[in-house]
Amino acid sequence: MAVGVWQRRVLVVEDHALMRSLVADAFRQRDFEVASAGSAQDALEQARTFDPDLLVTDIDLRQRPNGVELATILRQGSPHVAVLFLSNLSREAAAAQARSTVEGASFVNKGAIESVDELVDAAEAVLADRPVAHERTGSDAEAKLLRLTTAQLETTRMLAAGLSNAEIARRRGVSVRAVEKTVERVFAALGLSGGDRTTPRVAVATLYTTTFGDPATGL
Repeated sequence: MAVGVWQRRVLVVEDHALMRSLVADAFRQRDFEVASAGSAQDALEQARTFDPDLLVTDIDLRQRPNGVELATILRQGSPHVAVLFLSNLSREAAAAQARSTVEGASFVNKGAIESVDELVDAAEAVLADRPVAHERTGSDAEAKLLRLTTAQLETTRMLAAGLSNAEIARRRGVSVRAVEKTVERVFAALGLSGGDRTTPRVAVATLYTTTFGDPATGL
């Protein structure tokens, strides 16, 4: 991946295997990194390490949690995640069902779309308007930091505090490999080269400390 190119991540949740496969393939063709699940429980487990930018989920998953509940749970820990609901309901009925719990979500009637590309187009639109996890404004560098996902920003804070990948993995309860992938995505999002194992970490630490202050006090 080229420096500064941030590959978007989508989590596709659909209990119908064929539909799930078709949607996932359509996103891959648009250069998304894709994870898919057949239930909300599987999706929540994957989200712990996959760290999606976008959730595309059917509302009716034939078991609880349903799609609205899944989006609500996911947003509690990751308010940055854009949400697109798939439904056989009309747009108005789907909006009425989810409006009070999932801010900024969009809806696609599965029976009304003529191609999977239309679905991806709708996802691109909602992703462009996704909520930002923080409301502060400032420099371009700060704006880049505030566009990081919740997990990425937390990892950045720990990097700035001087913690190793192994220690970050222990504290976050994930694998070292998951931390390595998150760090790579942070470097890409901030336009830093991952080729040098020291300089990007120093640059990230400096940027974080300049923006938010000494992170060690919160550890």
